[in-house]
Amino acid sequence: MYLAKVYVTLKPTVSDPQGRTVMGGLKSLGFSSVADVRVGKYLEVRIEETDRGQAEAHLTEMCDKLLANPVIEEYRFELVEE
Repeated sequence: MYLAKVYVTLKPTVSDPQGRTVMGGLKSLGFSSVADVRVGKYLEVRIEETDRGQAEAHLTEMCDKLLANPVIEEYRFELVEE
């Protein structure tokens, strides 16, 4: 079994209004050194596979079909054997 740690973020060319809002809040709290904030998603998916290659293939398919929007988002993942 594998634990997949999936990180989904907006592509750098896509505007991030939520990130701008968070950055404004941080600046209003006195964190003036904050230059930029990008908001994303973190997911954990447990995959019942014994073969690492199969687990990676399934996870890539999951990300492409549901977990990320490939038009505006990019993703990366880590697999940890449990």
